[in-house]
Amino acid sequence: MMRLHLHLLSDSTGETLENIAKAALAQFDDVDTMRHFWPMVRSETHLERILAEIALNPGLVLYTLVNPAIRRMLEARCAALGLPIVAPMDAVSNALSSLLGQEAKARPGRQHSLDAAYFARVDAIQWTIAHDDGIASEDWEEADILLAGVSRSSKTPTSIYLANRGYKTANIPIVVESPPPPILYTLKNPLVVGLTTSADRLIAIRRNRLLSLNQMPDTDYVEQDAVVKELSYARRMFADNGWPVIDVTRRSIEETAAAIITLCNDRKLEARA
Repeated sequence: MMRLHLHLLSDSTGETLENIAKAALAQFDDVDTMRHFWPMVRSETHLERILAEIALNPGLVLYTLVNPAIRRMLEARCAALGLPIVAPMDAVSNALSSLLGQEAKARPGRQHSLDAAYFARVDAIQWTIAHDDGIASEDWEEADILLAGVSRSSKTPTSIYLANRGYKTANIPIVVESPPPPILYTLKNPLVVGLTTSADRLIAIRRNRLLSLNQMPDTDYVEQDAVVKELSYARRMFADNGWPVIDVTRRSIEETAAAIITLCNDRKLEARA
């Protein structure tokens, strides 16, 4: 296994840079990556301290810095150290500059400005937290998305991720012994999506959950026949109501959310048509 020191320098939160690095690294196997994350780099003094660490742990340097002086300083020192250095946003910025006929504004963190979209996203997050796990069903018509699924089928983390993308998302657990409120079947505005998974994976997740709570994993909650019955009950409900279904067995939260957003977009296109 190869070892790689990866230095990520940003003059803002560094979220974009982290995502780019994560996506690129996913294409390579057997790499032991030591990530060095340096956000909010906005002064030469700060950069000097970081450069000392880079010299001690040489590797690949990725950066998103808009200040020309700081950029030049970083590039010169990395060249002197013989280290590869990449600015992954430059190609996109240059293409936009050429297309739009204007220079990019050298303002760090501008994508995080407190505009209307930002406050709408904050509102979506607050709304989603207040409507977790079947709470406040009388408000569900206000939702953009409603996720339904059995316990531990990733409803809450997926809801929070979608909320961070600006979607008001409610979720409800499907329990055989406790039918959902009737309003679930009359909703017009929200896209209702069923989440399902394999019985074996669900049992494993539930067992780990019980162990983390110091509870004995010997209840119907993790019993094979009971879990299969629970999943079958949920799938029948999804099919009877014509709700789209996503199997989360081998999906990450991000992949599940991306599939749901695609469903939302398709629904909007159909409505316009």
